[in-house]
Amino acid sequence: MKHLSVALILLSATLAFAQAPSPAPSVLELRFDADTNFLKLPPDLHLGEASGVAVNSKGHIFVFNRGTTTGPAYAATASQLLEFGADGKFIREIGKNLYAWSYAHTVRVDKEDNIWCVDKGSDMIVKFNPEGRVVMVFGRKKEASDEAGPWTRVNPPRPPVDGQFRQPTDVTWDPRGNIFISDGYINSRIAKYTKAGDWVKSWGEPGRTKPGEFNTPHSIAADAKGNVYVADRGNRRIQVFDSDGTFVREIKIDVPIPPDAHPWMGNQPTPEGAAAQNGAPWAICITPGPTQFLYSSDAFPGRVYKLTLDGKVLGVLGKSGRQPKQFGWIHEIACPSENELYVAEILNWRVQKLTLRPSAATTSTK
Repeated sequence: MKHLSVALILLSATLAFAQAPSPAPSVLELRFDADTNFLKLPPDLHLGEASGVAVNSKGHIFVFNRGTTTGPAYAATASQLLEFGADGKFIREIGKNLYAWSYAHTVRVDKEDNIWCVDKGSDMIVKFNPEGRVVMVFGRKKEASDEAGPWTRVNPPRPPVDGQFRQPTDVTWDPRGNIFISDGYINSRIAKYTKAGDWVKSWGEPGRTKPGEFNTPHSIAADAKGNVYVADRGNRRIQVFDSDGTFVREIKIDVPIPPDAHPWMGNQPTPEGAAAQNGAPWAICITPGPTQFLYSSDAFPGRVYKLTLDGKVLGVLGKSGRQPKQFGWIHEIACPSENELYVAEILNWRVQKLTLRPSAATTSTK
């Protein structure tokens, strides 16, 4: 009887332990400094919605923003490309009055320091050489004589057309120089070109669950092996493919939402709405070097996440807000090194330079 009593006590304890709620996973909060005045603009020049930021091999910063507009955002000139030196001093405006300028989305710099701009409004991707001259274009904007407005979603979706884009979002390259364009709000696919600009193929279609289905592929990056990472924002995941479009893996960011989190604008989301936004990738970038890291940002709760390439979250930083070290819809991230980031914010009309201090990181269970 004594042995039976002991056994029952041990069984009860085991069941109680098994049913106890698991502790919240620890989250490494990355300490960092932020400079909101790093870019030195001339007195008569102002940023609008900063939708893109990139850095070249000399440390020059390129900002693609919806500034100096003359008319509605979807009219002719809600795009402006600015270059700054490594010290933040203004150098020049590139492509002023360019035919493709309509509604700025992202800017990238390739390994040869060519500058690539993706314009969502004109449905065009433009490659500039380092001197700032146009050397290659992709896509074609609608003709004014057609009296056509921007592309809209229809059901069933319009069939995609090789070489035609409908609200494209971003561009990247593999080590061979192949070009990958995320296309985007309407077509929900990835287009592949050769380095010379010849069409190869596309993959993906609108959808919400299966590999290769996209719901707004909003940002794109490639690692040193040529794997292509697609920020499938509406599906709250990052999908990884090889350079031929074969699915490799899926990454989901599941970090607990801080209890004091609030959106930059809009009503406080319901728990279901908050869960759908938390970790949804708006912008991604991959660092250079022998050990590469993936950075991603969301709009709510407005954080930046540092991950390994296989999707392990190494730490988080920032939150939604208007102060330094807070973010208002990060639309693009440039990560020239593991501990140096530039973030372009749409709602706060600025670019912040972030310097991470890894030795000062702390652990929290928020």
